[in-house]
Amino acid sequence: MKYLLSATAALGMMAGAAAAEGRLDTVLERGKLLCTGHNGSFLGFAEVDDEGNWKGLDIDLCRGLAASLFGSSEGTMDIVPISWAQRWPALQSGDVDVIIKLAGWSQSRDAELNLAYTQPYFVAGFHVMAHADLGVEKVADLDGGSICVSAGTTTERFLAAYIENLGIEAEIIVFESGDEVRTAYFNRRCDGLTLLAPPLAAARATSENPEEHVILPDVIALEPSGIIVPEGDPKWLDVMNWMLTSLWFAELHGITSENVDEFRDNPPSDQIGKFLGVTPGYGDRLGLSNDWAYNLIKEVGNYAEIYDRNIGEPYALPRALNNLYTNGGLFYPLMVD
Repeated sequence: MKYLLSATAALGMMAGAAAAEGRLDTVLERGKLLCTGHNGSFLGFAEVDDEGNWKGLDIDLCRGLAASLFGSSEGTMDIVPISWAQRWPALQSGDVDVIIKLAGWSQSRDAELNLAYTQPYFVAGFHVMAHADLGVEKVADLDGGSICVSAGTTTERFLAAYIENLGIEAEIIVFESGDEVRTAYFNRRCDGLTLLAPPLAAARATSENPEEHVILPDVIALEPSGIIVPEGDPKWLDVMNWMLTSLWFAELHGITSENVDEFRDNPPSDQIGKFLGVTPGYGDRLGLSNDWAYNLIKEVGNYAEIYDRNIGEPYALPRALNNLYTNGGLFYPLMVD
């Protein structure tokens, strides 16, 4: 919090300058999107494979955004590796154009750092994983122990508040990167590890001996994560919100990366025809080409495809709250007209 307060004035001035230019125009003129990566591997969201290629849900949203802007992400996007704490200065300085890095919406970030959030695109709970041989069944059982957490995240604050409310003494050990915090836990430098449920389950599933670790049932907090742009730049924020709506709209109507050409060639309704750019309007209002949503779906698929590819299939995690409202989840598209 001290860092956030001390940086507020400078970041506010930079945000004003960025908004005056208009980040959408800046990116289009540059011909390339600068999007957030991770300073390690954030399983399911921002990972680097054995060949040095980025993958993950957040990375696919970056790819989809580049395709929306330029028709394809090929040659039009750079992934910039940054830590959690670097997110805000990187956005305000222009080192990145947008934060797509599983960033939770908090009042201090909203009010003090001049950030603007989209609708949430992912909702998950924070949990603690502990070494099974400790015999703990809940977080309260870690009284007198230690818990690893990543620096510069809401996770650290949520965990501190939860421990305080429990009235226990547990040391919080902070590490800079996701790789460091997981390594520290698996090397037994701490008794527990705190992460959002999906990357926590992925860390357990990909460990050498998954049965040696137990995810405790306590839900420390529930956090909605959105895409972040500088405050005062409504055109850029509109692009992000309508990209998310397009992913949910496509899923709702069964439009996928495999069949999007068929839908475009024979739209079943005027609404879907406009959505895919057969008739004008859906892009003109945003300052994009009218077929931008077609390019988006062609590149990365709908939301279900993105989720299944990065989280559901490799880590066997159900969508739960991240389903469409028609499947008992929280997400719904805005009106496409």
